[in-house]
Amino acid sequence: MKTAITNRYTALDVLRGMTIAGMILVNNPGSWGKIFPPLKHAAWSGCTPTDLVFPFFLFIVGAALSFAFAKYNDSLNANSLKKIIKRAFFIFLTGLALNAFPFYPTSPDPAMSWGANYLEYLNHIRILGVLQRIAMCYLVGGILALWLHKPAKMMVGMGVLMFLHWLILVTFGTESPFSIMGNISGSIDVSLIGDNHIYHGFGVPFEPEGILGVLSGSATVLLGYLIGSIIRKSEQKIDAVGTLYTIGLVSLAVALVLNTFIPINKPLWTPSYVFYAGGWSILMLAFFIYLIDIKGKEKFFFPFKALGLNPLFAFVMAGIFAKTLGRIIKWTTVIIQDDGTTKEVTTSAASWAYQHLCVPLLGHNEWGSLMYAVCYVAIFTAMAIFLYKKKIVIKL
Repeated sequence: MKTAITNRYTALDVLRGMTIAGMILVNNPGSWGKIFPPLKHAAWSGCTPTDLVFPFFLFIVGAALSFAFAKYNDSLNANSLKKIIKRAFFIFLTGLALNAFPFYPTSPDPAMSWGANYLEYLNHIRILGVLQRIAMCYLVGGILALWLHKPAKMMVGMGVLMFLHWLILVTFGTESPFSIMGNISGSIDVSLIGDNHIYHGFGVPFEPEGILGVLSGSATVLLGYLIGSIIRKSEQKIDAVGTLYTIGLVSLAVALVLNTFIPINKPLWTPSYVFYAGGWSILMLAFFIYLIDIKGKEKFFFPFKALGLNPLFAFVMAGIFAKTLGRIIKWTTVIIQDDGTTKEVTTSAASWAYQHLCVPLLGHNEWGSLMYAVCYVAIFTAMAIFLYKKKIVIKL
């Protein structure tokens, strides 16, 4: 769907654009074995800069909702409910399609028939993911924000969501309910979705964008909505900045206190993580409001503003492009070894680009891997700038 660009809150667009750039950056290193250290996720509990990227986006989703639904007087009615459900469904479906892309097995087992290979492919498609988590939290958080309507009630709603999340974890988990082996979140997803359709990157079947985390993820959306309402209703922007700094610092303090009992943990999206990531989100938004909307330094952030106007479209295109370069465009080379035997080596376009463009300049190391990721982000930033100049916003 294409619409003309309208007046928007610039700092919010810039922060959204920077967040999407960060999401693309961390998802596309030149080599997964040589990731630039700050772009690594925490092994489990804890929080790196990379672990803040996704909650930043959910926070911004909530803040943007406050502006988008001002025309409905921040209340739930047939029109606002229909809009939320429709968009959540479309975002979820897009995420599922992105997981399924390119819609056929790119590395089929030669011992199996085409039909058997295709069924095997379908049987291992991941159901959940980043876009699906955004969709579900947008749905739950958006409906609650409009239904609760008043800031005080929304804060209570946040508390109830986080309390329910914590209660389920400690009631149904083991004596170590926040550990990779003892939490109930992974078991819920395995039971409802199936082992074959969830993430296995932790060494065990565990979905970091799982169903239980929608509760606390929706609390992040509600927090963003609250902050968006404060910004929108403030008569003076400098007053809003002061308020945001205070709330952000309090949120970080609450997170650090909670961390002594409930670890800051992104895969589980624990309550302490909600406050920790939320605190940094608020502080960063306050900083950019001051720098851009008050001090007028917008031109320095123009690429991120452009990216922030087509964020999910850029994210989806980056995912499609990555799979195309990594799985579809590839070739096999026959190498004659010293003993006279031959060896087939398969090279993808992504691997070729990294080896021939980045490694010669910076080496096969973290810096070369970072260079590839930065160049990858630049491609989609350029695409976003092109769309901006054409006054096109593609909404998902």
